[in-house]
Amino acid sequence: MFIFGMGYTASRLADSLREQGWLVTGTRRMSGGDAVAFDDEVAVRTALEYATHILSSVPPLAEGGDTVLQTYGSAIVASGSSWVGYLSSTGVYGDAGGAWVDESAPIGEGRRTARADADLAWQALGHDMRVFRLPGIYGPGRSALDRVQDGKAHRIDIPGQIFSRIHVDDIVGAVIASLDGPAGIYNIADDLPASQNDVIEYACNLLGQKWPPLLSLEEAALSPMARGFYAENRRIANGKAKRLLAWQPRFANYRQGLQTLLGDDRG
Repeated sequence: MFIFGMGYTASRLADSLREQGWLVTGTRRMSGGDAVAFDDEVAVRTALEYATHILSSVPPLAEGGDTVLQTYGSAIVASGSSWVGYLSSTGVYGDAGGAWVDESAPIGEGRRTARADADLAWQALGHDMRVFRLPGIYGPGRSALDRVQDGKAHRIDIPGQIFSRIHVDDIVGAVIASLDGPAGIYNIADDLPASQNDVIEYACNLLGQKWPPLLSLEEAALSPMARGFYAENRRIANGKAKRLLAWQPRFANYRQGLQTLLGDDRG
């Protein structure tokens, strides 16, 4: 497996694959250890020639365009790899007014137009593609528990606002399940979309801390990126991945995920 972008999610995938006997390499901004620098084209192209499986977790450029495809798209096609995957985002669906959204829904109508364009570009690559559309990712070191402990958790007064999320290890499980499954587009989300307030309140309860005050969007003084998060409302359906990949999330809802993370933190 060769992975573009050995970040938070991809590194956990690499660790899991290695435990199963896989050879995993990839790219980081700087070379070292199991990775080469993204702009070391000789090393990357050589690695692609030997890769049986290729995955990209690199987001598109802010101004648009996918740097992996721009730089190495032809090499990926020429590699003849039997499996190519891309970690996309459910942000490509835009606002659904809280409705359930599956893989047949149109994309590119929300704020994540660059991501939607990249999603379509990977689909058009001409390979046996797997596109994994991911909602908010949480896991060790990156969860509501950490935001509460760091004093960065917010409760925003937007009634009816619903989001989906996924534990990082369930993304790993889905990618591994797809290695023997059919190509296609898959939503990878847990079974219980919920408001961000519900998640923050549950994290506070687990930690024995008071809930943060309920604020309006204006009072919260969020960054433009964070405000954009609250501009969309949708529930992500995961039935296709369950049917075709025989995948089931280990953490079916945020409560299970946070409980496990709290247990891990306490050793």
